[in-house]
Amino acid sequence: MTSTDSTTVTKEIVVNASIDEAFRVFTARFGDFKPREHNLLAAPITETTFEPHVGGHIVDRAEDGSECRWARILAYDPPNRVVFTWDIGPTWQVEQNLDNTSEVDVQFSADGPDRTRLRLEHRHLDRHGPGWEGVRSGVDSDGGWPLYLQRYAALLP
Repeated sequence: MTSTDSTTVTKEIVVNASIDEAFRVFTARFGDFKPREHNLLAAPITETTFEPHVGGHIVDRAEDGSECRWARILAYDPPNRVVFTWDIGPTWQVEQNLDNTSEVDVQFSADGPDRTRLRLEHRHLDRHGPGWEGVRSGVDSDGGWPLYLQRYAALLP
């Protein structure tokens, strides 16, 4: 499930769902598996939305109505691939300089009629600048992408 190099974190998981269903659940139900405790807002998160189109965002919305747009959708190719930015810097705040953001490339491939392999590659982590190694450590840790993917898999039969 894990491989890493200096500037990339890669995770893979096989789920018991068709490729169409696996992609749909990942995008339409992103807020059901994204940990609510991963919160950059001052109030508790009530929902996380994945806007399903190039130019869209991943948006956290809080109880007080505030929003945090922490990712931009760069590629949206159902049911095969989605790519989004990771606009969260080494201080775990939204990065204002978009040149200092990494990318998450999620690819779906059929592994039989009712099984799908999801490969997540979080790349260009060094673009975050000084302290980027902390971002890599965070997303690679048990509380990072492995937690997201465990919760994602639990949503599928």
